[in-house]
Amino acid sequence: MDDHLGIPARLAIVATLAQGQRLTFTGLREQTGLADGNLHVQTRKLEAAGYLTGERVQLGGRSVTRFELTERGRLAFVELIRRLREAAEGPFGSGRPGAAVGAGSGAAAGMPPRPGDPSRVW
Repeated sequence: MDDHLGIPARLAIVATLAQGQRLTFTGLREQTGLADGNLHVQTRKLEAAGYLTGERVQLGGRSVTRFELTERGRLAFVELIRRLREAAEGPFGSGRPGAAVGAGSGAAAGMPPRPGDPSRVW
């Protein structure tokens, strides 16, 4: 497993940004449900790993930090999803009788759940 994405808070940040949007600190906090201090620490660690970029921008007359997933971060997330899917399928296929491999959308298609999706775990 990727050491950077093995931490649930970091995985939540990367999964939230995996759809290609840029979010402010506040937007990222609202989408992930992380506390300010935890979000600050984890975004800094993801930036240091090259998975995330943060830039200061002016919005509404004030300076805010806006985050975006880097290509390296996106690739790491896609690889993690691939490895998890492979592990779930196991040596005998899907791991569940009657389950179709690759069926469905969202997380099953390699994309994180959308905001408000009750299947979110963070």
